[in-house]
Amino acid sequence: MYIKRGTMTKRQGSVALTAADYAVLARFRFLLRGFVAFSEDAARAAGLTPQQHQALLAIKGMAPAGTFKVGDLAQCLQVRHHSAVGLVDRLEEGGLLKRKPDPADRRRIHLLLTARAERLLARLSAIHRDELRRLSKDLKPLLAAL
Repeated sequence: MYIKRGTMTKRQGSVALTAADYAVLARFRFLLRGFVAFSEDAARAAGLTPQQHQALLAIKGMAPAGTFKVGDLAQCLQVRHHSAVGLVDRLEEGGLLKRKPDPADRRRIHLLLTARAERLLARLSAIHRDELRRLSKDLKPLLAAL
């Protein structure tokens, strides 16, 4: 499931926010930004840009293997199609991605991770999972307070 950028809805019958609500939201944003910074640093340490890491993770985790297309990547990363094509080009040049034509419609190209990308992504994902587990003690009460 993909969520479009900039889609915001008003809650019917919402009440005014309290000082505690603002504190929860501020703490949540702080923890979220800290995780993003952690993720960006981990990607760079592994020799990837943060966007390359996000792309590999999206390809691996957002659809069954062999079914993910460039348009799917653009939607997941919330970028324009031509930007996703450039990213795919760089990942392919770096030996992290292969393009595979759809046998039913050769105009469609599926994106597949190489064995190298799989190994790299497995290492990065393990440290991300560990960091999220560490943060969960702070995140769970915040989310429950909403």
